[in-house]
Amino acid sequence: MAGEAFGRPADQLVVDVWSDVMCPFCYMGDTLLDQALERFPHGSRVEVRYHSFLLMPQLADGDAPVSPTELLSAQHGLPREQAQAMNDQVTERARQIGLDYRMDQAQAVSTRTAHQLSHFAAAAGKQHEMVRRLFQAYFTEGLNVADHEVLARLAGDVGLDRDAALAALTSGEFADAVEADIQQARQYGIQGVPFFVFAGKYAVSGAQPVEAFLQALDTSWNETVGSSSADGAAGAGARR
Repeated sequence: MAGEAFGRPADQLVVDVWSDVMCPFCYMGDTLLDQALERFPHGSRVEVRYHSFLLMPQLADGDAPVSPTELLSAQHGLPREQAQAMNDQVTERARQIGLDYRMDQAQAVSTRTAHQLSHFAAAAGKQHEMVRRLFQAYFTEGLNVADHEVLARLAGDVGLDRDAALAALTSGEFADAVEADIQQARQYGIQGVPFFVFAGKYAVSGAQPVEAFLQALDTSWNETVGSSSADGAAGAGARR
């Protein structure tokens, strides 16, 4: 949650993640981290916390949805065919790790409100499920993730109170939390996402292979939680 990056309980390894709902590599990176955690011996003692980042800050609340291909073409001055080919390559890469991207149906919009929903879910202990549902809604289902009614329904899909979610989005209860995350990213020099920080010490940028995440998990665990456990065991032995 906002303002808590890099803090951690003594018996857990915390991974802080800056990402955006519309970022194709963020969805891939999150999936690859999940796969690494399934293989990591201490996976149940790893907490993943998500922080807001705006991949397309020029998009404003209330703007009409646009095609990601058209947006990519306009943003980089590319022919539409070249932008389409780039999205096709991304779609194929996602398919190789089991994700179904349908970029022709996706609706690029401001994701500020979607990030507010992520913070709402974090307060209820459902942030990971909510972030995954938002990714699926955008990349596979072609839903408008700036629409409050759509977002409230997605909150219900992961077991959150739909009406409470809608009220939080309408009031802007978590708008400051989103902005705090964005400012924090600037302070840390984060310029692209996904960006993963393990135990407040080790950074991994991009959708890296599972092995890279496993190495980061193993190193950060051994130097933080693992070393603390070892010191505790040694202290207990010395008191006997």
